[in-house]
Amino acid sequence: MEVKASTRDGNRLLCIMQNSYDKMHQRNSYNCIIMILGLPVHLFLFMFYVWRKRDNTYSSLLEDSKRSLADEGFKEKLRLEFRNQLIRKCEFFGQHVNESELEKQVENLAEERFLKIAREKTDKRLLKEGKTKSSYSNFFRSLLSQPLFFFLTLLPGLLMYLFIFMYSNPFVKYVFERLVISVFVVIGVVILVFSILYISPFEPAANIIGETATPEQISAFNRLHGLDLPYLAQLWEAIKGIVTFDLGASYAGNEDVITSIAKKFPITLIISLLSLVMAVLIAVPIGIISSTKPNSFFDYTFMFIALLGLSIPNFWQGLIFILNFSIKLQWLPATYNPQNWLSVIMPIIVLGTALTASVSRMTRSSMLEIINEDYIITAKAKGLNKRQVLWKHAVGNAMIPVITVIGLLFGGMLGGAAVTEKVFNISGIGSYIVDKQFIPDIPSILGGVVYVAITISLINVIIDILYAYLDPRIRSKIKQY
Repeated sequence: MEVKASTRDGNRLLCIMQNSYDKMHQRNSYNCIIMILGLPVHLFLFMFYVWRKRDNTYSSLLEDSKRSLADEGFKEKLRLEFRNQLIRKCEFFGQHVNESELEKQVENLAEERFLKIAREKTDKRLLKEGKTKSSYSNFFRSLLSQPLFFFLTLLPGLLMYLFIFMYSNPFVKYVFERLVISVFVVIGVVILVFSILYISPFEPAANIIGETATPEQISAFNRLHGLDLPYLAQLWEAIKGIVTFDLGASYAGNEDVITSIAKKFPITLIISLLSLVMAVLIAVPIGIISSTKPNSFFDYTFMFIALLGLSIPNFWQGLIFILNFSIKLQWLPATYNPQNWLSVIMPIIVLGTALTASVSRMTRSSMLEIINEDYIITAKAKGLNKRQVLWKHAVGNAMIPVITVIGLLFGGMLGGAAVTEKVFNISGIGSYIVDKQFIPDIPSILGGVVYVAITISLINVIIDILYAYLDPRIRSKIKQY
C-alpha cells in the first residue's frame, strides 16, 4: 500500500509539473528561464531530438506533400505566376528586365510559397488524423511525464524543476514575480542615480584635494578611482559592485563603502521600523474610533492632532523635544548613544509623527467609505451586532488603502531620515548620504541609495502579500492567473 501511495504521489507530482510547463511555455520569458536553468539537460535533449527528428513522422509527411504538389505541377504554376507578376512590375515602373536576376527572384518566391503550402497541407493532414506537429517543446513535455527521465535528469536540472514546481503554486509565483520586478526597479535606480552623479557639475578631485589641486593631481585622482573611464564602463563597474557587494573605497577617507553602509544602515532601519510600529499601533485604532463616531468631539480632537502632526516640520519638532525633554526636564538624552536605549525614543517619535498622522486620517476616511457600503448594511440587517460588522466585514477591507499609504510613506521615511539623524546626531544611512553628496562621493552615495531602494522594494513585496491576505478578490485573481 505504501509503494502504491508513493507511486501515486510521484505521478501526481509529474502531472503537476507537466501542466505547469504547458502554462509557462506560452510565455517567452519563462521559456528562456527554463532553458537557462536546465541548460545541461536541454543541450543533451536537443541533440537527441535533432538526431531523432530524421525519422520523424512530420518530416516524412511533409516530403509526401511536396511530392504530391510537384506531381501536380504546382511549383511550375507558381514560377509562371511570379514571373508574370515581376515582368508586369518592371514594365509598370519602366525598369529593365534582367533575365538572370528575374529567374533568381522567381525561384526564391516560388520555393518559399511552395514550402508554405506544403506545410499547410501537412498540418491539415495531421489535424485530420488527430496527430500533433513535432517540436522540441512537445518532445520535452512528453518526457516530463516519464518517472525514469525525471530521476535521471533531477540533479543537472534541479533548478529548472524547482522553478517549474514553483510556478504550480500561484502564491509562490505571485511573490516571485514581485521579486523579479523589484530587481529591475533596483537596476533602474542604479542607472538613474549613477547618471545624475555622472553629469553632476561637482568635481570630486577638486573638492577633496582642495583649491590648490594641480591638473596632474586631478588627473591622477581620476585615474586612481576610474573616473577617466567612459560612461558605460563606469556604469558597468557600479552595477557589478552592487551585485557583488564590493563598491570599493570611498573617495574621502578611503574607507570601505560596504563596511560603512553595514555599520550605518541598521540604526536607520531600526528607528524607521519602530516608528512604523508606533504609527500603526496608534493611528489605526484612532482612525477606527473616529470613523465610528464621525463629527463627534473625539473625531474633531483626533483629526486636529493629526493635522498638527502633518504640519510640524521634523527638525523643529526634534529641537523642541531636545529643549524640553533633555535640557529642561532631563528625562531623555539629547543625542543618540548606542549604549543607551532611551536615546532612540525621541528620534522614533519625531520620525513617526507624520506617518501616524497620515495613517490615522487615511484609516478614518477609508473606514467611513466602507461603513456605507451595501454589504455592511446587509450584514447589519442580518442581525449582526456593531462589533461583528466592524471587525469581520469593515476593518479588513478598509485596511487595503491604508497599507498602500503605509508602504509609500515608509519608503519616504526611510529615505528622508537624514533630517532627524542630523538633529539627534545619529550616524545613520541618511546623514551618511547627505554628507557624501557634496563631494560627490559616487560609490558611497550609490551604495547608500541602492540599498535603501532594495529595502523599500522588499517592503513593497510584503505589502503586496498583505493585499492577497486581506482581500479575497485579489486571492481569487492570483489563483486564476
